[in-house]
Amino acid sequence: MLGCKRAALAMILGGLLAMTGCASSGAWRTSGLWMDVPPSDQRPSDEPVFLGKEHFARSDYGLAERDFRAAVEANPASIDAWVGLAASYDRLHRFDLADRAYQQALKLAGRTPQMLNNLGYHYLLMGDRQKAREYLEAALQAEPNNAYILGNLELVETWKVGER
Repeated sequence: MLGCKRAALAMILGGLLAMTGCASSGAWRTSGLWMDVPPSDQRPSDEPVFLGKEHFARSDYGLAERDFRAAVEANPASIDAWVGLAASYDRLHRFDLADRAYQQALKLAGRTPQMLNNLGYHYLLMGDRQKAREYLEAALQAEPNNAYILGNLELVETWKVGER
């Protein structure tokens, strides 16, 4: 009888240890390795940026704007979030808001060829071919073989007034 009680107690203790083992101090077992993962509310999330990019790729610019806006609110230092927000505003024809988002991205990233290219395309969408050309030519000086910049410069030359 004493042996059965010990066996039952061992099973109960074993079950309790198994149930509490995963939740203790954020340790998770991954591929045979133990690693410390902070609780989800204590680490930044890339999910809004990821979702924004997914929506943008599907031409769901309103949903992309929502996700990128959430991303910049959660992490104001995220260049990807600011650029995504600006590009979403461009596609929604909210150029005033796109201007502000691009200015914030420019403060964070600096005048990189990618930023200059994005600004050039932004001004092209607004119909300001002169300013678009200036930004795109500056981007091209930094990266002379960049296909995106070359393509956008070609768009500047072939874009018809009033064309979207």
